[in-house]
Amino acid sequence: MAITSANQLELLQTAEAVAREKMIDPVLVIEAMEESLARAAKSRYGAEMDIRVSIDRKTGRATFTRVRTVVDEEELENYQAEFTVEQAKQYLDDPKIGDQFVEEVPPVEMGRIAAQSAKQVILQKVREAERDRQYEEFKDRAGTIINGTVKREEYGNVIVDIGAGEGVLRRNEKIGRESYRPNDRIRCYIKDVRREQRGPQIFLSRTAPEFMAELFKMEVPEIYDNIIEIKAVARDPGSRAKIAVISYDNSIDPVGACVGMRGSRVQAVVNELQGEKIDIIPWNEDQPTFLVNALQPAEVSKVVLDEEAERIEVVVPDEQLSLAIGRRGQNVRLASQLTGLDIDILTEAEESERRQAEFAERTRMFMETLDVEEVIAQLLVTEGFTNLEEVAYVEVDELLVIEGFDEDTVAELQARAREYLDAMNRKALESAKEMGVQDSLIDFDGLTPQMLEALGKDGVKTLEDFATCADWELAGGWTTENGERIKDDGVLEPFEVSLEEAQLLIMTARVQLGWVTEEQLAEDAAAAEAEMAELEATDQEDKA
Repeated sequence: MAITSANQLELLQTAEAVAREKMIDPVLVIEAMEESLARAAKSRYGAEMDIRVSIDRKTGRATFTRVRTVVDEEELENYQAEFTVEQAKQYLDDPKIGDQFVEEVPPVEMGRIAAQSAKQVILQKVREAERDRQYEEFKDRAGTIINGTVKREEYGNVIVDIGAGEGVLRRNEKIGRESYRPNDRIRCYIKDVRREQRGPQIFLSRTAPEFMAELFKMEVPEIYDNIIEIKAVARDPGSRAKIAVISYDNSIDPVGACVGMRGSRVQAVVNELQGEKIDIIPWNEDQPTFLVNALQPAEVSKVVLDEEAERIEVVVPDEQLSLAIGRRGQNVRLASQLTGLDIDILTEAEESERRQAEFAERTRMFMETLDVEEVIAQLLVTEGFTNLEEVAYVEVDELLVIEGFDEDTVAELQARAREYLDAMNRKALESAKEMGVQDSLIDFDGLTPQMLEALGKDGVKTLEDFATCADWELAGGWTTENGERIKDDGVLEPFEVSLEEAQLLIMTARVQLGWVTEEQLAEDAAAAEAEMAELEATDQEDKA
């Protein structure tokens, strides 16, 4: 067909109709029509020609033009769409490279094949525009709850009609043994929106902890108004959950507000989550206190926190052990997820046995190293002494307070401790030298002979070797792989060297070697402090 005056306005009407039906911009439809007409014209005039079509947005008139670009003679490849400066002089006044010569060409008669091709181009462009619109509409809704209608179920995954698109609720994102039939109403959390080749993919979830948080936000006005904040959520979907809340208004009880009058608010969330039991816990900045709350309903006798390892040891009465652990470890697992700490649970009897074993071990160590009777060794352990260094270099007055210790006894104990340590240091230093540890490392301040021996066994024998170490290689650390925390042993970890101390030792070695300057270190430290201050300021703004 030819683009005649009779169907010029029909182009605009068709574009408007398609745009309304697909809810996209009419301009996109017209651009698709222009591209399809240009493709049909190229099949008539030649594929190598640069044929362009422009449709007037008011009249619908389609203008066909041929464009030729001026290029350098050496770059001339397409004789139909390009020409040299000399060739262009007969069309343009004073042509320059990059100039274009545009001339109108007659409209083409569109045959059946050309018309079909044009239709395909328009449909493809409309589909792309529709996908872009869907993606733009849903990308900013990720992290919110949406209501939808079940369309069908495929291999356990539920396809949900969410209005302007479809979402996928995977089988592992469903609660328990949930099953749905077509046209069932469903409420889901938009977990992720991805732009993919086959169109935007909207992934839904009913098991995400954020789903529960959003449900509480809908049921509890104080959370929506930021008077109460949900600090953490841990779920065993369909079975049990724990949620930690804090109130920024002293007159409002965060737990009571979330429970509601006669449990109305929390019950609405429970009903949506298929009867999932919910423990609402007050948040506390003090981690041990927060953990005690998180382990409810079990009672806790004692908490020991290892901040560096992010582990916590909890002691409970013997009769409370099963309650603290929960059915199949559920209670302690959820408490661990809520606090972000690895939790070890001991009974009072187990802790007592361990303390007795430690007491006996330290007593035996003092008896062997100081060559003293068991009573004296036990007195030292009872007073809190754990190693020889403490005995050898502690103030004399701290030993004199021990019952039965006089000045002569203290002097003898310290002399024996120092003599034993000196002998161990000499032995360790000789061992390090035999392994090839160089003087550059031996003379470096901050490393004991035992540390040098440990470094030598690990292949660190020069100051250059030491300076290339990472802080965690010396002090140890933790790595998370597949959601499981794995311990990385450090060479100097047995000597209780912290990450900060390891960083300082490594940086000092690098300065001595001339790899960095103290000024550079100061600048890096200042930059790090500024970054931390900026992050804290951002956190405060988010809370506000």
